[in-house]
Amino acid sequence: MNWTLKSFDELTVSEFHDFIQLRLNIFVVEQDCPYLDLDGKDKIAYHLFATTDQGQTVAYTRLFAPGNYYKEAAIGRVVVHKDFRKDGLGFELMSRSIQQIESLFNTKTIRIGAQQYLKKFYESLGFVPTGHEYMEDGIPHMYMTKN
Repeated sequence: MNWTLKSFDELTVSEFHDFIQLRLNIFVVEQDCPYLDLDGKDKIAYHLFATTDQGQTVAYTRLFAPGNYYKEAAIGRVVVHKDFRKDGLGFELMSRSIQQIESLFNTKTIRIGAQQYLKKFYESLGFVPTGHEYMEDGIPHMYMTKN
């Protein structure tokens, strides 16, 4: 895997296209959840992504400075291509995202809006539920924080 971190202004059009394609394939098609993916926040996020040696984007997150999404730093749009799950890539993606947040923003406090069914996965990374469950685009979610 080749890992890359870029600000929005550093991205190529091709890279951005590949992120959107991966996000739509998973969040809209696979999860059968039509929603507005282009929320304007891509422009203020850092983008961490993994590509294969052939250049296929297979894992991706958006990283936010404190105050740009939540009061705390944040990780969002966590996605792993369906053909690359169950090999630990999701755990590596989140571990790298946490490391990047700590390095970029000099904080260990991170907030996420997690899909409920992934609660144990995020707990394995040190996140704890904070607040109540909520529905987002028809999918149960919960806020979780890592300190």
